[in-house]
Amino acid sequence: MGNHPAHRPERRRPVRALPVASLATERAIGGAVLAAVREALADADARFSLFRPDSELSRIARGSLALADASAPLREAYLEATVWRSRTDGAFTAHRPDGLLDLSGVVKARAMRHAVRVLEGETEGGWVLGVGGDLVWSAGGPPDALGIVDPAARDRMLTALRPTPGRRALATSGSAERGNHIWTRADLPRSPYLQVSVVADDIVTADVLATAIVAGGERTLDEICAREDVDVLTVDRDGSLRATPGIRSAIERAAAA
Repeated sequence: MGNHPAHRPERRRPVRALPVASLATERAIGGAVLAAVREALADADARFSLFRPDSELSRIARGSLALADASAPLREAYLEATVWRSRTDGAFTAHRPDGLLDLSGVVKARAMRHAVRVLEGETEGGWVLGVGGDLVWSAGGPPDALGIVDPAARDRMLTALRPTPGRRALATSGSAERGNHIWTRADLPRSPYLQVSVVADDIVTADVLATAIVAGGERTLDEICAREDVDVLTVDRDGSLRATPGIRSAIERAAAA
């Protein structure tokens, strides 16, 4: 949620499946490539959505399908989520407080990662893929600036930034737009963060860690900044900001562009 290319390449195509997906490219792309990107996103929605009673994950939630008997993609997503749970000391988890398995914390980013592989193999020139406000871009670099939406006013930008070369993804997580959709461990204090944005080398890392910081609060932020190669911008509930050096540099580069 909440991220936009401030300067997009010229061609824009809607990519339906998962929340508000779009693809902007510098050069025209073939219909087969666009179809493959759409299929990657649509498959994730069909397999993992708990809003669809016919999805594989809904069948697991009802008890009509055992996790051990689930498809390989679902079991792989579950395994990746458990790895991130351990890596974030439980701040990120695939289990809701009521015990229900919910893989939404990794599904969107995994689908985007698959779409990236399609685009990298078949597309020339720069591109930006956005799903649910999260962004991933071509290896040639991001647009001149990427905008982060102000959680206090969704119609205006909080700031613009231009990540360093090598960074490939920007994800923002928080409750300002979608409500309280992030659950926290009972033993952790209430998070001070209204919104967290993470810039990383890949979209799964960015998305998972943004969610983990919102859920885990200051302790999780400090731990992630100490051991993960990411850049972080947080918005506190009182409106104050905290930015790592990488974010501050990215903001300066965007201003100078």
